[in-house]
Amino acid sequence: QVQLVESGGGLVQAGGSLRLSCEASGRTFSSHTMGWFRQAPGKEREFVATVSWRDSSTNYANSVKGRFTISRDNAKNTVYLQMNNLKPEDTAVYYCAANAYGSVYATSKFQYEYWGQGTQVTVSS
Repeated sequence: QVQLVESGGGLVQAGGSLRLSCEASGRTFSSHTMGWFRQAPGKEREFVATVSWRDSSTNYANSVKGRFTISRDNAKNTVYLQMNNLKPEDTAVYYCAANAYGSVYATSKFQYEYWGQGTQVTVSS
């Protein structure tokens, strides 16, 4: 039903910034929670941040709090992840995800029905 396409990944030096975008299409829900997750090689996919389509409330993993900002543009059906002060530990494939029922406190990958293909973020030291 919902298709998600991430973009904006790339290679950046530690301390630098990137902004990821996630465009949603085929959306049938008017109220939704969007999440960003990331997965490094050999690691489990982990929660990064969530935002509500309805009220812009947000939630962040402690590891990115104060450095990353999630936001959404309802008119464009797009969610963003502004990543500042990037660290090598942020290196991962970043995935956009969507659910129709959850709150921004849905931090488990199992709570999301739709996923993008991922975009690679590599942070060099």
